[in-house]
Amino acid sequence: MTSPARPRRAAALLAAAVTVAVFCAADAVARSFPFGPRTRSVNDLGNQYVPFHAHLWDLLHGRADSGLLVNWHSGYGSSFLPDLGTYVSSPFALLVAVFPRDEIDLAVYAVTVLKTACAGAAMAGLLLTLRRGPWWAAGLLGASYALCGWSVAVASYNPMWLDGLIALPLLCLVGEWTLRGRRPLLGVLVVALAWIANFYTAYMATLGAGLVLLLRLWLSGLPPRRRLAAAGRAVLTVALGIGLAAPLVAVVFFGTRHAYPGRVVDFSPVPAQDMLARLLPTTYTFGTPALYVGIAALLLALALPFHRAVPRRERAGWTLLVVAVALSLQWGPTHLLWHAFATPQGSPYRQAFVLCALLVIAAWHALSYGLPDLRALGAAGALLVLVTAVASRSAVAQHTVVWIVLPLAVVGALGGLVLLGRSPGGRRTVWAGLGVALLFGGQFGEALATSAEATRLRYGHLDDYAPWGARQEQQAEAIARVDDWPRYRTDPGREQTVSNDPLLVGGEGAQYYSSLTSDVLSRTLTALGGGWTSRGRSLQSLDNDVTDAVFSVGARVHSPPDPHQNWFPADGERLTVTRQDVPPLVTVRPSDAPRAAFGPSPYRNQELLLGALVYTVPRLTVRTSTGKSPRAGEAGLLVGVPAPGTARKPTITTRCPAGSEVHLWAPRFSGTARLADGSTGRFRSDAVGAKIAAMQRLGTAPASGRLTIELAPDRAGRVPERAVGCLDTGRLHTAVERLRATGATRVSVSGATLRAQLPAGSRGIAVVAAPRIAGWRCATGDAATAPAGEYHGLIAVPLDGSSTSLTCTFHPPGLRLGTTVGAASLLTLILLGAVTALRRRRADRPPAPRPTTARPRERVTGAR
Repeated sequence: MTSPARPRRAAALLAAAVTVAVFCAADAVARSFPFGPRTRSVNDLGNQYVPFHAHLWDLLHGRADSGLLVNWHSGYGSSFLPDLGTYVSSPFALLVAVFPRDEIDLAVYAVTVLKTACAGAAMAGLLLTLRRGPWWAAGLLGASYALCGWSVAVASYNPMWLDGLIALPLLCLVGEWTLRGRRPLLGVLVVALAWIANFYTAYMATLGAGLVLLLRLWLSGLPPRRRLAAAGRAVLTVALGIGLAAPLVAVVFFGTRHAYPGRVVDFSPVPAQDMLARLLPTTYTFGTPALYVGIAALLLALALPFHRAVPRRERAGWTLLVVAVALSLQWGPTHLLWHAFATPQGSPYRQAFVLCALLVIAAWHALSYGLPDLRALGAAGALLVLVTAVASRSAVAQHTVVWIVLPLAVVGALGGLVLLGRSPGGRRTVWAGLGVALLFGGQFGEALATSAEATRLRYGHLDDYAPWGARQEQQAEAIARVDDWPRYRTDPGREQTVSNDPLLVGGEGAQYYSSLTSDVLSRTLTALGGGWTSRGRSLQSLDNDVTDAVFSVGARVHSPPDPHQNWFPADGERLTVTRQDVPPLVTVRPSDAPRAAFGPSPYRNQELLLGALVYTVPRLTVRTSTGKSPRAGEAGLLVGVPAPGTARKPTITTRCPAGSEVHLWAPRFSGTARLADGSTGRFRSDAVGAKIAAMQRLGTAPASGRLTIELAPDRAGRVPERAVGCLDTGRLHTAVERLRATGATRVSVSGATLRAQLPAGSRGIAVVAAPRIAGWRCATGDAATAPAGEYHGLIAVPLDGSSTSLTCTFHPPGLRLGTTVGAASLLTLILLGAVTALRRRRADRPPAPRPTTARPRERVTGAR
């Protein structure tokens, strides 16, 4: 008799092999990296996931200037453990360490392919655990799940979410174990690993697995007491597993509490025709649920209600569960429940993979009881025609490729199922072989086309970024030559390649993009004239001498604009590095320094943080391309795009002290600004408030002091009434020398601890040039640590003149609580394991033999 494990292994291997073949072939067809010239790094894949994996590579190889708790490269010092738990806590992420550093894009691609293949293997194993059936069919449906629309259209460039695709079938397996009272320890470990790998999609997968378990309990026919016992085991298993993951999950949770809020989004369900259209192959849009699972799986799922060989309760149960979950995607309250009670700012249907899994499981139940008869297949075909008719009214389906691939996929799926159902005597093997070939061929072709089309269409909807190449090599080499952290910072530069350049090429700058970008950092840099995208969560470098002095940026890389982005021409620019003397990382300010809140002017805010008046902020005159005064508004003076053929450009005229450096602050302006005989300032913003432009240096004021700044807007934008600032470099030099004279004589940084030696008798406020994010505790001398104070958004510690040393240590919020919960869960798990082992030992012990009492010997008496 064949062991049940052998078919499961064969099905898992088949699902993984088909998944890898389709995934790679689709990228080859789309001419995407690594099989073609097109980059894969679209949107957050290039901006976040590749840079964070590069930083993980540096940590694993001991080449990072940071540790697990603090990332000193980004945002002038950010909390790293929440980012690790959000982006790179998956066990698969460790595989990047075996690749060369300059092949980090290939490493992330390999991890993505491996995760997708493992999801298919896990689903194939789950299907054969739920019900016995043909192993090859389980493998094919496992690949259908791994290559579902959510996977190829959404998760393929958000590889951290693929851990949820793996977690769902594994958590359903845990549900089966709890139902049967098996493998309690392994079940807890699987739950813990799923929540550690990616808590966000693990949460959705846990909800989905819980629904599957509830249905399985209803279908089990067990007595109520045993059902309650199984449900209790499941709840305990999930609670202990999440408890073991708590040290990481709690840190991420508290990190979100301190993150910049971004924007509040109201959920709006998509029309039914758009939702149904995403069941069809090769359909793609960003804001609709990607529900494609393959036509064969869809037909089988649609045939389930009409398949008379399947018990009625199972038909009704799985069909109702699929319909209920589909409706929950469209209802506001359940939408919030699926997304942990917060509507996401990006794709609003991130839980769609749960519905894809249920469709595949429903298809398996239709197949494992025997192939549906012609009546059931006919009903399924009629439902598919109805779905297609409704979907044809959607703009999502208005692509020629949809109507080329769909008929071929239907022919392959229906033809394969019909041939498999035929059994004309001795030719049964031939017909079955043809049917299997049609099913595999159809699945391979439509999945390949769907994945390739999603890759192609993404380029039209999302920004894309170049993989590691000559530009990053030059930047990394330039930074390595001048970097001297923590004596001073080296900023990778204003002209960024991706939104996390410091993680990718090195250095220590303001640039930082994360879902957990701290509120205090975003608000502080915005007040100082910084720019951002992603509604304040993707912060940009600020090329400004005053902020460089404040944040101890002693070296700065200046790169030409990234030619891959093609936002602005390079104008023959070359990579250069500038150096300047700056105060140390820890400075001392007088106790009576102004502590007023930041105001609307970034020039005055920079002066507050520097502690000196260095700017002249003159009145200015703005003229449109027609020579008229622009219309005033809440955010400044409106400057429109000149009419075609107009030679005259919008201008700003003002006066600055001779020899001063001219800066322009116009966060809502988009285009270029140029001062005569000066450099060109580049500004990027948008009309919806997702992007604002950073302050730019334009050049030096002439001897006359009269300035004319020519504007070349690429869309209608606004210029503030006090947009120009004139920097007195002499005053700035004096302020810097004063801060250097009174600042720390020595600064050292080790992981999450910063130490500074101060001049004897230092009084006032020690200010650390790092954002005062939650978790910093400081002490002077031998005093006990206390929560750090704040000085205009930076870390501050009072000085009384008695200490010459300062120590600041960072403890991520939630780590202590999470560690306590994790320890309690581990102790509970050990105790439960010990009790279970003790009971098992007692049950296995043979019963002791009963003691026998000797009979008294009878006395025999004879006749005398």
